[in-house]
Amino acid sequence: MSSRVRVLRKQNRLSLEALAARVGVTKSYLSKVERGLSDPSISTALKLAHALNVDVGRLFSDEVEPELVTVVRAGERTPMAGGSGGGSVRYEGIATGLAGKQMVPFMMHPPLEPGDAPFKSHAGEEFLFVHEGTAELEFPERTVVLAPGDSVYFNAALPHRCRSTGAAPAEILVVIHDDPAGPGDRVPTLP
Repeated sequence: MSSRVRVLRKQNRLSLEALAARVGVTKSYLSKVERGLSDPSISTALKLAHALNVDVGRLFSDEVEPELVTVVRAGERTPMAGGSGGGSVRYEGIATGLAGKQMVPFMMHPPLEPGDAPFKSHAGEEFLFVHEGTAELEFPERTVVLAPGDSVYFNAALPHRCRSTGAAPAEILVVIHDDPAGPGDRVPTLP
């Protein structure tokens, strides 16, 4: 339980002092719990679980926390918005089962022709890395040509859209940082 409390505290971005105050124990006592030098009472464990937004059973479970480490094999990506037709963007979700994340990773296969695709924008930041193929990332006043291994990091509030420029759709890793201060749901609109 000791390392689990520490990991959950850090995951919730709480200092030792802040968690101790929420639970109603001293910082010194909570430090002993985290280091395995003291076992909390059931009452304290329930308060810890409540303060950490988890079920009390998770504090005592020996299982590896699935939401702390998520591995997604290439063939296990989750199909997301977009179609499989030649003119539509295809998205494959990565780590879709992980709750409460502030980064949204996925693979994007932009179409060869953007057609009438509108520019998109959302709160936060965005990172693109071209894994295979070539592409153009278009902003209203600038177009960035991308080759395998190239990457772009930008403020996602800038209107943007992407298209493949090679013989086949490019494969691009996209990571969106969800701005918690931004409006709306935790998962922003896909580009």
